[in-house]
Amino acid sequence: MKYLDWKVVGFSAGSFLSFSYVLCVIYDLIFPAHAMFEAWYRLLPGFTWLTWGSFFLGLVETFLYGIYAGLVFAPLYNLFNMKLGKP
Repeated sequence: MKYLDWKVVGFSAGSFLSFSYVLCVIYDLIFPAHAMFEAWYRLLPGFTWLTWGSFFLGLVETFLYGIYAGLVFAPLYNLFNMKLGKP
């Protein structure tokens, strides 16, 4: 039985969320309706539209959300895989 490593899951999720964040910021800069600004403002503490400091703060926070997901998801997956998975 193979276990998930929380670091691999966390870094993968963090990279995915950071990449998505950058794409959404680029989208908002191209289409100035600020469709995603409200979401980032609510999800990322300290985020304001848009300074370099705020951009990098959002980048770090989205990566840390991914690390948190790995810390929670991987052990839960491993637990349920041990209890419910096929031998």
